[in-house]
Amino acid sequence: MTPTDVKFLKYFSMLIGILAAMALVFIIVAHWIYQKNPAPVSPNASAIVDARIAPVGDSYAGESGRAAMLAAEEERKKLAASQVAYGGTTDGKAIYDQLCHACHESGAGGSPKLSDKGAWTARIAQGEETLLKHAIEGFTGKSGIMPARGGNPALNDAQVKATVEWMMSQVK
Repeated sequence: MTPTDVKFLKYFSMLIGILAAMALVFIIVAHWIYQKNPAPVSPNASAIVDARIAPVGDSYAGESGRAAMLAAEEERKKLAASQVAYGGTTDGKAIYDQLCHACHESGAGGSPKLSDKGAWTARIAQGEETLLKHAIEGFTGKSGIMPARGGNPALNDAQVKATVEWMMSQVK
């Protein structure tokens, strides 16, 4: 090593040492400032933490679990019943135009097209009560599926019935 290299290493080591000391001083000063001015605690911090660590779902086991599951289902039904779709109208055509036409005009999910009267013959032969039950509760058959209440849980029974009756009148 030449004397110039030794001199460079000496000054470079001093520079690194000074920078490390300055960093240590900055860390100590920052820590001191933070202790003098702590971050404000949110008044709803515990609610935020509780929401973050809340369980995602429920577990229903045994008799108490079955009771809890039935209570949750009843609550869901009450909530769905309180939210009436389409302003509570019982105009079957209006409900069909807003909801049912998507599947019953394209045949999506194996649904019979409203324009294909032949596809409805066997279904109508089952009777209006069966069609209404399938429309309310949902149905999975060989040719396709019918989601419960047409996929809109806010439809009440009267609205489903009006729509089924209107659709039956169109295919007879």
